[in-house]
Amino acid sequence: MTPPPQRPEKQINLMRGWPAHSLLPAEALRAAAQKALSDPSVYQPGLEYGPDQGYQPLREALARWLSAFYSGTGAADTSSSSDGNGDGGKYSHAPDADRIVITGGASQSLACLLQSFTDPALTRRVWMLAPCYFLACPIFADAGFAGRMRAVPEDAEGVDLGFLERELRAVDAEAEVEERAEKDGERRGFKDPGPYRKIYRHVIYCVPSFANPSGKTMSLARREGLVRLAREFDALVICDDVYDQLQWPVTSPDATTLAIADEFPARLTKALLPRLIDIDLSLGPSPHDPSPPSPAHAFGHVVSNGSFSKLSGPGVRTGWTESSAALARGASQTGSTRSGGAPSQLAATVLAELLSSGGLDAHVARTLRPAYRRRHALLLVAVREHLVGPLGARVSEAVRAPSSSSSSSSVSGEDLFVYGGYFLWISFPEDGGVPPARAIAERCLAEENLVVGAGPRFEVHGDEAAVRLERDLRLCFAWEDEAALVEGVERLARVIRRMMDEGAGAGAEEADPTPGDVGQMK
Repeated sequence: MTPPPQRPEKQINLMRGWPAHSLLPAEALRAAAQKALSDPSVYQPGLEYGPDQGYQPLREALARWLSAFYSGTGAADTSSSSDGNGDGGKYSHAPDADRIVITGGASQSLACLLQSFTDPALTRRVWMLAPCYFLACPIFADAGFAGRMRAVPEDAEGVDLGFLERELRAVDAEAEVEERAEKDGERRGFKDPGPYRKIYRHVIYCVPSFANPSGKTMSLARREGLVRLAREFDALVICDDVYDQLQWPVTSPDATTLAIADEFPARLTKALLPRLIDIDLSLGPSPHDPSPPSPAHAFGHVVSNGSFSKLSGPGVRTGWTESSAALARGASQTGSTRSGGAPSQLAATVLAELLSSGGLDAHVARTLRPAYRRRHALLLVAVREHLVGPLGARVSEAVRAPSSSSSSSSVSGEDLFVYGGYFLWISFPEDGGVPPARAIAERCLAEENLVVGAGPRFEVHGDEAAVRLERDLRLCFAWEDEAALVEGVERLARVIRRMMDEGAGAGAEEADPTPGDVGQMK
């Protein structure tokens, strides 16, 4: 048996889902903060308690920015649009600040949405696409849903709608039998939603675009189908739409050498696909809206959960939700918000300036997209060289952009493939002799000072057996520098080859090799 080489002194962390320090817009934030803090009309309200729905200039700027980015997606007719996005798209909506609520980031707003729109006595299940963003599970557990989170499998297009519909129907049938058996025929909840909120029967949680951890993008057909299911079964779909702006063309989906074209299609300055909230808004009132029918009761079934964390840095602790105006009003009435005012009030003044001045768009276009595009390409080539070819691994794939009559929808006349976000998802074959993911991760840390995300970490808590991820790894390309990304894959491949030579890994299934604070992993 060949002994492992000396453990490298420098740790490489391909698990941590943070932006690299070099990609943080410190200078742009400094300029925006200086301007905000030099104007009494800005800093005085910024330093006071904020209104329940948040700092109005940021809400208005976000409404315009989001409407422009998502305009034309899911177009019924693209012929009128030179960029292929179809500005007459059926899912485009005019800007409306009444649909926007400023939050303390996507995680905090998820917790607040559960406080306001769910009740453990009435909300029957939380449905999570698997693999899932693992740190969402404790938020659902804290809201009273431990043991009632259910895993929903995915395929190449995203959510398995057939599975979800069957399971929703089965859970509802069981719940209705139980409710009829209760003494007065009515199950009572713990919460009084009051006039501005409602309690949903189900919650569906997903990351539709460039998902954490799988990297997948849900197809338009699946997005439409998921909204229809939510409306049928009275579910609130909470979408983490945090990676949508971080997208880039992939020159060749099967490349084994680095090739990055200079061309960046203009259409990728807009969203690839409509959000689920845009689809839901287009469908009008829901049969599950409270009576009497009115705009104040038109809650709808989708919330888009957004964040500046991936754009301007996680430390700003500021995000937003977009939903129907009625649901936005209800979200703003969460008790902690009403007591303390909108979270991140001072940061909101700085971000409003950054957004309105064009500074955020410039940072995304000139820094983030080019950097992540190159990092993704480098990591992908290394994975194909060391893991796909020799070991038969599969890797998360770029998605083909929706077809368009516009020639600008392709690079060099070919189909346009798009990737985005922070992560690559690696899957090893069951019969290829590769050890289980947890065993690999443990040996990587012990022998190569390498941190990787083992698949079982991304199983849905309490329903792990439904979607097992024992042959999967998540690799992040946002945190480490370019050279470390390539070296990290080389270290990973060395560990796997040693383990295969030894026939190792069978006894390490319960190990948790991730060091330090799990919250630092993301």
